[in-house]
Amino acid sequence: MDIWTQLMGGFATAATPINLLWAFVGCVIGTAVGVLPGIGPAVTVAMLLPITTQVEPTASMIFFAGIYYGAMYGGSTTSILLNTPGETGTMVTALEGFKMAKNGRAGAALATAAIGSFVAGTIATILVTLFAPVVAEFAVRLGPPEYFLLMVLAFTTVSAVLGRSVLRGMTALFIGLAIGLIGLDQITGQVRYTAGVPEFMDGIEVVLVAVGLFAVGETLYNALYEGRARSSINQMTRVHMTRAEWRRSWPAWLRGTALGFPFGTIPAGGSEIPTFLSYATERKLSRHPEEFGTTGAIEGVAGPEAANNSAVTATLVPLLTLGIPTSVTAAILLSALQNYGINAGPQLFQTSSNLVWALIASLYIGNVMLLVLNLPLVGLWVKLLKIPKAPLYAGILIFATVGVYGMRQSAFDLVVMLGVGLLAVLLRRFDFPTAPVIVGMILGPLAEAQMRNALSIGEGRWTVFIDRPMSLTLLAVVVLVLVGPRLWKRFVR
Repeated sequence: MDIWTQLMGGFATAATPINLLWAFVGCVIGTAVGVLPGIGPAVTVAMLLPITTQVEPTASMIFFAGIYYGAMYGGSTTSILLNTPGETGTMVTALEGFKMAKNGRAGAALATAAIGSFVAGTIATILVTLFAPVVAEFAVRLGPPEYFLLMVLAFTTVSAVLGRSVLRGMTALFIGLAIGLIGLDQITGQVRYTAGVPEFMDGIEVVLVAVGLFAVGETLYNALYEGRARSSINQMTRVHMTRAEWRRSWPAWLRGTALGFPFGTIPAGGSEIPTFLSYATERKLSRHPEEFGTTGAIEGVAGPEAANNSAVTATLVPLLTLGIPTSVTAAILLSALQNYGINAGPQLFQTSSNLVWALIASLYIGNVMLLVLNLPLVGLWVKLLKIPKAPLYAGILIFATVGVYGMRQSAFDLVVMLGVGLLAVLLRRFDFPTAPVIVGMILGPLAEAQMRNALSIGEGRWTVFIDRPMSLTLLAVVVLVLVGPRLWKRFVR
């Protein structure tokens, strides 16, 4: 009953005219971002992070959340019509959705993607409402050793899962950790790694690195390597499903939701794994296996889209309850909270309960908004695909520059942003994942503080990390994540 009361309070906050407006604007921008290939929610949220200096915390978090799951809704449009996934989570949607569109069934593919996203998003939000407070209550009992190892687990899983190479993932992580250590030591107050530059005394702003890595890096990479790529758009048809397509879609939506949610809650679970699992499951269970890979099977669109949106919503559980981001966009959302001086974690449900419950309530509202925006207005979103790339990316670069300069009116910040953008181009060119950089930068200083606190508790003994059952379990999981895949490959050989 207590959860119900708090949720009603959250709805009262989220339903105020100003918050509804921010939710709507976030959903519109998110859908547009999802539709435009190559621009994901991470780029957009990073680019818009400077608004945190002007907008009230609850409104801005509702706005950013709207962009995040709005992009997941919109990403299916380019996958189906262009065979160009706007997000990694919509890669699987393109497999069957594009084939359906080529065979004149684009409308049915778009309809099952939008409705499946709504069903999965709503069910996942209900699960977040029920389980997030329980996880937060449990997390309050964890001490510094457990928190340090939870962050180490986040580091290792992000580095091992994202990208093709564990070594490259770890390299990107250490770049982020090194950036996070620049400035004054939190405990001793000693200056570290500033190279004599006074502007580095307070450390490098997360906003600068996020905008440089994602917005500037994406723009420069597209200008240098992908500027001449051209795509042909499939013909749009009326967005509706037949009765038979409804019958084939709804079990796939439910199965996709069930697969996606658990993966969203684990560090670096992401939406790629559950979407591929959902696709494989639907292919195995389908009564029309001959349609897969030929004319396009509707289950192959419905299941992965539901899994994708369920996983995205589930990322809020570890983000709000443990302060651990399980995706790139979640990491940038965490930095937005830190800009307000709000520490995500188990105490968040006590210290900022109004913000948390308003954010959860906004997910219900946003899902309804997105369904209305996506089904009747899909023809309007398709017109966005006709925007030339040159002015589009030039606009992103101008917007990012103005936003960063507006934070402190510092030309030095612009130099740092451009430098990080060039680093992002190099990382992407040589296939290094960028997500570990931002995760290492945000969680690195927190992990250092928790490690020092743990050693203080253990009176300088490193055995403090194996003395407690929970920390020992987490340490075993970290080792398993690093060693497990290699042992499994040898076993298979």
